[in-house]
This record gives sequence, structure tokens and C-alpha cells, in this order.
Amino acid sequence: MSGHSKFANIKHKKEKNDAAKGKIFTIIGREIAVAVKEGGPDPSNNFKLATVIAKAKANNMPNDTIERGIKKAAGEGGNVNYEYITYEGYGPSGIAIIVDTLTDNKNRTAANVRAAFTKGGGNVGTPGCVSFMFDKKGQIIVDKEEVEMSSDDLMMTALDAGAEDFNEEDDSYEILTDPDAFDEVNKKLMDAGIPMLSAEVTMIPQNYVELSNEDDIKCLNRILDLLDEDDDVQAVYHNWDE
Repeated sequence: MSGHSKFANIKHKKEKNDAAKGKIFTIIGREIAVAVKEGGPDPSNNFKLATVIAKAKANNMPNDTIERGIKKAAGEGGNVNYEYITYEGYGPSGIAIIVDTLTDNKNRTAANVRAAFTKGGGNVGTPGCVSFMFDKKGQIIVDKEEVEMSSDDLMMTALDAGAEDFNEEDDSYEILTDPDAFDEVNKKLMDAGIPMLSAEVTMIPQNYVELSNEDDIKCLNRILDLLDEDDDVQAVYHNWDE
């Protein structure tokens, strides 16, 4: 999604009820567990954990919740084995969809993802069938109402920190980075006191597709809603121009 639609989507999700917030915390908690298991509990020596912590803070996860998650993952409680699995497929009118999951039961997850696509008139494809239509980037979204800097000053701060690109939208600023530079850029902006609505490594469509048929829009929303409700689903990317 572009900066503006990404901004609107984030604001919408942040305004949802506590159950939705609980889903976000569940997602991040699993990511913390995997990151600690793979690289240890020290974010200064664990790039993946540092990235997940940045995401947690951007979603207003309390620091003590983050610390508990790290300690649990590093101790005897961290014995659940999660596996990252990515699904790719098509929604109505060929909309490209990528689904990142983190699961302890891949059979359950595969069945749920396929069911979501089927119920919305889409289908799961083979690995790589749509990912070539996306670019992997570090993306930081800043709410215009929350930052005191001018757009020029913020742009220079971001570029000096190592960002690749800076875009101004109606309600927000979008800062893009190389995925490998995301942690460093994010840290420098945090140290500079830049408030962030969202900070994550994401998949950005190279081109967007508009839908005019109401049935197609309804079916696509059905797919996205079902995926959003699944605790195993970490993130969903698509090229629909909402």
C-alpha cells in the first residue's frame, strides 16, 4: 500500500477493539519468541529481535510485556517451535496476495489460508507466483499530526540516517529503507525523537490494481477479513488500490 492508504489502514486497525489489539500483541509475541530462539535475547546482537522490538513499540506494546516475552522465550517457557510459512495467491480479478504466517501447526494453517482464499473466490498459487510483483523494503510511517518537524527537516533527518526514499502523503510521511538498513535507520530516527505510527520490514507492490466491480470488492474483503482473524497469520500484503 502507498503511504496514504497504509496510514489509513494503520489508523483503522489501531482504532479497533481490544480483541484486535490482542491479536497484534499475539503476532508480535510469536515473532519475539522466534527471534530470541534464533539469535538470543540481546537485541544489540540480534538484528531480528531489534526489528521486532521496534515493531512492538510502534504498536504501543508495553515495555514490560516485551521484556516478559523475551525472558519467556529465553527460558524454559520458550519450547514451542514456530515455523514461518509464506503463501501466495490471487484474489478476485487477479489481485496479488502474499500471506506471511508463523505457526506451530502447518497443516492447520494451510487449511485455514486456503479456506480464506476459497470463500472469497480466490485461490492459493505456487511459491513465487506473485512475490515478484512486490519489493521488500523497510517502511516507517509518521503521522503528520504527531511530528513537529517540517517535511524538509524530517526528510533530511531520514536521508542522513540512511533512508532510501521519503514520500509525503495527505496525512503522513513514508520513509523507505533497504531491509538490511532498517534497524539502523529506525534507531537513529527513534534517537532523534521522531514519533512513528508504524515501523516494519514489509512488501510494497510495484503497481496497484483498481477494482470497480462491487462483488469483487466484497469477495476480496472477505478474504482479507478471514486472514486478519487467523492468529497464525502475521501479515497480509496485496496490490489492491483501495
